[in-house]
Amino acid sequence: MSEATINLRDYIRDVADFPKPGITFKDITPLLLDAAAFSTAIDQLALLVANEEIDVIAAAEARGFLFAPSLAQRLNIGMVPIRKPGKLPYQRHSYTYDLEYGSDTLEMHVDGVKKGQRVLVVDDLLATGGTVEACCKMVEDCDATVAGCAFLIELGFLDGKQKLGKYPLFSVLQY
Repeated sequence: MSEATINLRDYIRDVADFPKPGITFKDITPLLLDAAAFSTAIDQLALLVANEEIDVIAAAEARGFLFAPSLAQRLNIGMVPIRKPGKLPYQRHSYTYDLEYGSDTLEMHVDGVKKGQRVLVVDDLLATGGTVEACCKMVEDCDATVAGCAFLIELGFLDGKQKLGKYPLFSVLQY
């Protein structure tokens, strides 16, 4: 099957009532299982950001890690992981942010993003935007610039776009 005939929506499975009743989960597993569909997704992400000046990609675990390394390789740049506390072995920056009920913390190696770099933040899906917003703030705390935020899927009805409104946003599929 050629990339021109691949409709990525055909590889996104809706799972009703996951992780809780009333939620329809956008499952990307079928896309990950198909090499041509996955390659098309990476190609389309790369096309969306092709005219942007980007020095490095940052991605929060876990599903951002599925797309960021391949996109970084396609763009011939590096990728820095942003993880939950206790997962990174070297000196770290930490950023704690508020959630609807409580708070969460993300960490990144101190040498992951350098002052003045232009960083693309990548995740699989934009929902409410809270985690990606925290990633962006961590990048900015390193005196770097968020060049944009890129997603395979954007759930427009959850208004994450408004939370990230000051950054250029790129999404392959919108629901």
